[in-house]
Amino acid sequence: MDRNTEFRQLMSPYVPEELIEFCIEQGFTVAPASTRYHGAYDGGLYDHSKAVMDSLVGLTNNLRLQWELERSPYVIGMMHDLCKIDAYVKEGGKWQYNTHQSHRGHGDKSVIMLKHFMDITEEEELAIRYHMGAYVKNDWDGFDRAIRMYPNTLYTHTADMVASKIVGI
Repeated sequence: MDRNTEFRQLMSPYVPEELIEFCIEQGFTVAPASTRYHGAYDGGLYDHSKAVMDSLVGLTNNLRLQWELERSPYVIGMMHDLCKIDAYVKEGGKWQYNTHQSHRGHGDKSVIMLKHFMDITEEEELAIRYHMGAYVKNDWDGFDRAIRMYPNTLYTHTADMVASKIVGI
């Protein structure tokens, strides 16, 4: 099954069709997740996002995590790096960093983009905002507060680390 079809099937129960169309049209299923690290290949953004979603759903089931909404591990996992949809452009057959992105940022940018298409809970917003965990060195206190308010913020970061560092996508 191609990535677009799989993406549509996986996300149709959880997000609006307009978001799915936007993601496909903007290259979510063909863009890399990075140019030097995890998912640094065509389709790496989708593969990484799916791996995070799968890890977060697995943690939810195995640890019996409680979410405000049942959809949350699916939406958070798949959309946590929505910010990367325009982060790279292909030039001369090679992906390059896009200096003309719609917004700067990472977690915040993903939240901003997602909110254009759907309402999200505060739990979903903070989990996406802080999915980079300790890698966001200038907001350690914010990350700590988010974890205390919504412990699943830490599990979201953990799922991202599992996908990028252990699975390697």
